[in-house]
Amino acid sequence: MNKKAFIFDLDGVIVDTAKYHFLAWQKIAQALNINFTHEDNELLKGVSRVRSLDIILGLGNVEASQEDKDKWLIQKNEDYLSYLVDMDESEILPGVAKILKLLKDKNQGIALGSASKNARPILEKTGILSYFDVIVDGNDVTNAKPDPEVFLKAAQLLNIDPKDSIVFEDSVAGIQAANIAEMVSVGIGEETILHEADYIFKDFTQIETSFIEELIG
Repeated sequence: MNKKAFIFDLDGVIVDTAKYHFLAWQKIAQALNINFTHEDNELLKGVSRVRSLDIILGLGNVEASQEDKDKWLIQKNEDYLSYLVDMDESEILPGVAKILKLLKDKNQGIALGSASKNARPILEKTGILSYFDVIVDGNDVTNAKPDPEVFLKAAQLLNIDPKDSIVFEDSVAGIQAANIAEMVSVGIGEETILHEADYIFKDFTQIETSFIEELIG
């Protein structure tokens, strides 16, 4: 049997922590009298915390010192982490656990490739850390997606060629990163947004066992 690398983004793919990011950013925005909507939040998908703050400040035309920015970044992360305290396996998005189990049973390489710096505690709290052979998160990389660094590093740690790697992503930047790395890109979400992906599914419940077996080859 072929061994491939299956690399998963975290937020919006495995768990829906995007809603907690939104709440934490919204709290900062409200304090600065900036109107920050769910639509605006789409701009932050797959983007670093520092860049996200700049985008929000831009929405409100707010100028800020580095000192203030640093303060808000710490506050945002503390608010975000406070929402994660009560996370459990119920936060895993539908269909994900079934796919992870299938890949484990078929002895495939499983990696996490995420910009999140809180990936490990989230995987621990949701009870799926043991599925992952490799975790590459925001603590391990210097370049944000669409730079493919996070995915290339994951494939390298699994000792699998990028061309034998499959990436599951919900952001445009993530899909672009997978494509730049010449990996198979699987978009999870809206076709209109993720049209650059090789394959697109609304969510993991739409992914058949036969599709995964085909990817393994």
